[in-house]
Amino acid sequence: MKKHIKEQVLIIGLGQFGMALTKTLFEKGYEVIAVDVDKKLVNEASNYATDAICIDAIDEISLSKLSPKTRDLIICSIGAREPSILAVALLKQMGCENIVARASEAIHARILKAIGAKRIINPEYEYGKKFANKIIFKSIFLDNNADELELFEIPVQSFMIDKNLRELQLPDKYNVIVAGIMKDNKYTRPVPDEKFQPNSRLLVTGTNEDIEKMIKENN
Repeated sequence: MKKHIKEQVLIIGLGQFGMALTKTLFEKGYEVIAVDVDKKLVNEASNYATDAICIDAIDEISLSKLSPKTRDLIICSIGAREPSILAVALLKQMGCENIVARASEAIHARILKAIGAKRIINPEYEYGKKFANKIIFKSIFLDNNADELELFEIPVQSFMIDKNLRELQLPDKYNVIVAGIMKDNKYTRPVPDEKFQPNSRLLVTGTNEDIEKMIKENN
């Protein structure tokens, strides 16, 4: 049986957002390397990270010692504009490709994108949108379920390949609904009889627990 290798995530910046990422990803089985210049925050993160390291991420020599290019994913969660830009620029110079960077406002996001961040996130903005939708759609969600039901983007799983929605019966088996399939860089409505192909991506809705159960039971 092939041994499962945990995905390695390097998280740079341990404010509230970075700390929450560290704890959640570690609890979900990821190998998390948490980094910050603040020793107090590093000590806190050490309680639930694979490794917690106190360095200045905008110091090139210190950053290189983390071997960032070997990590599966790098999340630069530094909120301040200049340090985050410098950190992402250094990571790109070291050959890192899969970089997710936190932006505090629009111009910050544009600069991060221009220097090579693969994905930009704005936690405050995204939470605001999510919370607004909960207010707008409160009449169609039960209060007990509103905080649990989420929309996830996942790759097509191996057990789905060459099968269609009718065959998989995901709602009946796992309470998971496929809301969209990526085609030509945009999501389209799924067709019940269309077979899933490798290297595709899906939008699925369900709880964290339902998604995890579906993946674990079929790996």
